Amino acid sequence: MLVHGNQFTPGDLPETFDYIVIGAGSAGSAVAARLLEHEDVRVLLLEAGDAVDDDIVTRPTRWVENLGSRRDWQYQYDTEPHLDGRILPLPQGKTLGGSSSINGLIWMRGDRGVYDEWAAAGNSGWDYESVLPLFRRSEDWEDGPSPLHGTGGPIRVERARDLHPVASGLIGAARALDLPYLDDLNVPTPSGAGPLTLNVRDGRRVSSWTGYLQGKADHERLTVITAAEVRKLVTVSGRCVGADVTVAGRSWSPRATREVVLSAGAIGSPSLLLRSGIGPARELEHAGIEIIADLPGVGKNLQDHPIVAGLCLAPGEALPPPNNNLEGASVMWHSRSGLPIADVMILAVQLPYVSREIGQQYDVPPDAVTLLPCLMRPTSRGSVQLTSAEGPVQIRANMLAEAADLDALVAGVHLAQDLAGTKEFSSVAGSWAAPTRPMTRRETEAFVRRATMPYVHPVGTCAMGTGEDAVVDPVLRVRGIAGLRVADSSVMPSITSGNTNAPSTMIGEFAAARIGEQ
Repeated sequence: MLVHGNQFTPGDLPETFDYIVIGAGSAGSAVAARLLEHEDVRVLLLEAGDAVDDDIVTRPTRWVENLGSRRDWQYQYDTEPHLDGRILPLPQGKTLGGSSSINGLIWMRGDRGVYDEWAAAGNSGWDYESVLPLFRRSEDWEDGPSPLHGTGGPIRVERARDLHPVASGLIGAARALDLPYLDDLNVPTPSGAGPLTLNVRDGRRVSSWTGYLQGKADHERLTVITAAEVRKLVTVSGRCVGADVTVAGRSWSPRATREVVLSAGAIGSPSLLLRSGIGPARELEHAGIEIIADLPGVGKNLQDHPIVAGLCLAPGEALPPPNNNLEGASVMWHSRSGLPIADVMILAVQLPYVSREIGQQYDVPPDAVTLLPCLMRPTSRGSVQLTSAEGPVQIRANMLAEAADLDALVAGVHLAQDLAGTKEFSSVAGSWAAPTRPMTRRETEAFVRRATMPYVHPVGTCAMGTGEDAVVDPVLRVRGIAGLRVADSSVMPSITSGNTNAPSTMIGEFAAARIGEQ
């Protein structure tokens, strides 16, 4: 049953469920759907946003219009000391499907080495071979079943089709630089250039909500409530038993007899834990919040992919309208020899995509093409912290705090310039509009600091592990609190080397499977 917030009346619904899932995003939708497969299980799914299914959400070329809209939490990264003190937007989905409903539709697992690193750090069951069946289970791959891909799953996955000249030009440019062709972005160790893999069916977005739950919205054992903002988790004698919720201005306190699963994302999940008294004791005391569990890792270890938004070219001739997800292709590249995992991705966007500072510095035409170097293996770490018991949290990515991150992005800028210099790309994209002349190393570093934006893939703030800084254990149970798990991108110990929607969905599958084993 789907209950829109403005139709909600507390007395019309039961107060008790077997499971409460907080957040109907990439992971939460998967958790809720899989829990329903267990007989007689009653599931309550709470979503702070609304149900939206209009053209802006479903049409791939319009995804950027969701950013800054009512479907976006509109978070911000606070003053970034290594990016000239800039404040950066951090869009995150606030609607059924969460960020899978407003993102750029890229379905990318990342390199197997990241998952093997998680397992090597003590997180049993998270190595690549162990999580591969969960990825396969979630997929409906266009080429049919294989040892690498699954079919019949909730999430349709297709290669970008009818590539735009900019996308074809990027692949051609990479081949001209002797980079291999990459037919499938989701091979175990992606390296080279090829079409993106997208969550699209019949030219329309497939979000976690539409894939996993839309067809089950009337299920008799599922209750989905929109406009439901969770204020606090309720704990009794060390066990999480429910949540205090505001639904369209009305208070409600549902209870869970088995577990509460927190899937509010890498910002929302640590924020809710902190406000519920679960986090670093000193921070909780400073905010005047009663300490339920002293977990120093809550809100720490924040990671995001930095992306240089400012390398623009002006086409000499008119290009066709943008298609696919405005990109269509990517390059995966190692910024230096000896790296086991490709750490830089290059995208070519069929429109101008620049930071505010670069837009003010250069005259970028409205039909510009943008090359975007992205750092996929950052070593810098940030945090999510309370400012007060009720106020907004302070979010700091701390991007480029580590010199190695700056070095890798500078190398990515040089690769983008080399790609733009090939006849395969220059014949499509034209000449440079930003920057307008060659730059020295120092100038390139300064350009990177002005141009860098978040790729909006925050992870890591409720990291799993076995040490004292771990927030959840390897089966995603919150340490020191019974009946509470976290299942979303916040549990990643380190960020994956690709877009984070697919791994977040897999994490939802993992959580549901572990719950089912109890």
